Amino acid sequence: MPLPAILITGCSSGIGRATALRLASSGKWTVWATARKLGSIADLAATGCRTLPLDVTNEASMKAAVAAIEAEHGTVAALVNNAGYQQTGAVESVSLTDYRTQFETNVFGAIRLIQLVAPGMRRAGKGRIVNVSSMGGRITLPGGGAYHGTKHALEAISDALRMEIESFGIDVVIIEPGLIRTGFAGAALDSIAPHPEDGPYADFNASIARAYAGMEKPPTSMIVSEPEAVAAAIARALSARRPRTRYRVGISARLFLGLHAILSDRLWDRLAGRIIPLPRPAR
Repeated sequence: MPLPAILITGCSSGIGRATALRLASSGKWTVWATARKLGSIADLAATGCRTLPLDVTNEASMKAAVAAIEAEHGTVAALVNNAGYQQTGAVESVSLTDYRTQFETNVFGAIRLIQLVAPGMRRAGKGRIVNVSSMGGRITLPGGGAYHGTKHALEAISDALRMEIESFGIDVVIIEPGLIRTGFAGAALDSIAPHPEDGPYADFNASIARAYAGMEKPPTSMIVSEPEAVAAAIARALSARRPRTRYRVGISARLFLGLHAILSDRLWDRLAGRIIPLPRPAR
């Protein structure tokens, strides 16, 4: 009896790689690990994963990957939408091109893959869709408007999808990691929209850089989790007979989401402004 197929996006590093390794080692799945550049995941083949190139911003790439898996297995039994990145910068300073790229990667790619695998799941009468969101899909910090916008959108879309598709035997799960020790923060820093050194957001951009650098040092480092913790939550979501609709992962996710639930918007703004000092008018 062939093992059910699971498709995971964004496996070149971090959460996606950790998830592919964990699920492959379980022996319960045929794990199809994917990434934009096949060379970045070539080593995963030695761990039992099957590998495919998949660019979530390219229609032909997504169709080809799903078609290859369905040709061998009949259907994709589970989809883990993990691919994503963080565009950083003040809302005013991020270009519309960068906004569009952020949404294409973090939202539209996930939607399109869902549309491609859902018909096969419906024919099978079962399936599981796991969307990797973030605690940033429930809260917002300054400098992350573009990224938070995508994760808030993914949360809402997942909630609507869960209600629409449940009667077909398909579960939809949202994973909400907090601060995770991956290359994500470095990539977020690299994405900061360029701004004149004497512009209104120059000091703000510097404060974002200091905040991200502080993730590696106490006391913040004490609440940063490893990507394996997220992989474990995804594994639980896939194996549970009736999974929870949301899995919060890490001390930071529980801490910040808990605070956000009890604070007013103004009080949250003040707290967020202590985490990342806010832009101030020049004097």
